[in-house]
Amino acid sequence: MNTKVHELLNQQINKEFFSAYLYLDFSNYFEDAGLDGFANWYKIQAQEERDHAMLFYQYLQNESQKVTLEAIAKPDKVFTCHMDVLKAGLEHERYVTALIHDIYAAAYEVRDFRTMQFLDWFVKEQGEEETNATDLITKMELFGTDPRGLYLLNQELAARVYTAPSLVI
Repeated sequence: MNTKVHELLNQQINKEFFSAYLYLDFSNYFEDAGLDGFANWYKIQAQEERDHAMLFYQYLQNESQKVTLEAIAKPDKVFTCHMDVLKAGLEHERYVTALIHDIYAAAYEVRDFRTMQFLDWFVKEQGEEETNATDLITKMELFGTDPRGLYLLNQELAARVYTAPSLVI
């Protein structure tokens, strides 16, 4: 495997674990605000991010590449309102999309078709992640200022259940 591609894939493991930390931090925010549905939504989001990290981890191991685990940074944002959290989530998903695209571009440059095929799932997944984040913002804009609307939105988010990724490595 190309050195740059290997390095970027290895770094992505850390970025995905950081994403899980970030979403747990978001969950804490909403738990403190009494919005257990929002807290649930972000706990499940954190589980997904941990699974993404493990998919990168397993891919590198399957390719006989060394995995180097680094320290995971502490989330450092302080939020003053619910919308700030949701917007930070969209911003973060766009950042992760850019990271995946960078790895894909590096793999494309060296004709690493196996890695490109592996990343295809993540490209699609990031599209879904950005859509979900955008939808949360839209729903909050529509219903978040009305207590009954916020209650119903919170109930909707409380119903989210965890589904493991279906990617076969």
